[in-house]
Amino acid sequence: MLSQEAHGKPTRRALISGAAALTAGLMLSGCLTAETRTHGFVMPEDGLEQVPVGSSRDQVLIVLGTPQTTATLDNEVFYYISQRSQQTFAFSRPEIVDQRVVAVYFDEDQLVERIANYGLQDGVVFDFVSQTTPTGGADLTFIGQILGGLGSAPSSLPI
Repeated sequence: MLSQEAHGKPTRRALISGAAALTAGLMLSGCLTAETRTHGFVMPEDGLEQVPVGSSRDQVLIVLGTPQTTATLDNEVFYYISQRSQQTFAFSRPEIVDQRVVAVYFDEDQLVERIANYGLQDGVVFDFVSQTTPTGGADLTFIGQILGGLGSAPSSLPI
């Protein structure tokens, strides 16, 4: 409460300290941003449902767009990479809170053979589509390299 003189008016000292407290509070509230950003691939709403197993390569390109990278294991694979980071304070470094790799696997006829949505769950690479932890292979090594840097990776992925 502000100090008051005998006439019920706040003293000058009370007004100045109240104004200083208000100014400091406004400055600190500007620093607390809690901003979340997404870098890389942004999944269209119902994107995975629009490219079911058996869809053509062209259908995948129309719905999901050009992949960030491709690979040829047994057949072609499209990789769509995304990363979410959160910045709590205006001048702090963003912290990576989620990183995903959507992999679209094609068969020899260039039709979707399967789709995986890889991320980390309890520190292990996990496929959120099949609800399984993949085992072995060159594909898992590639996915593990991308997701393995979670928290220590740069604040954004190449787009």
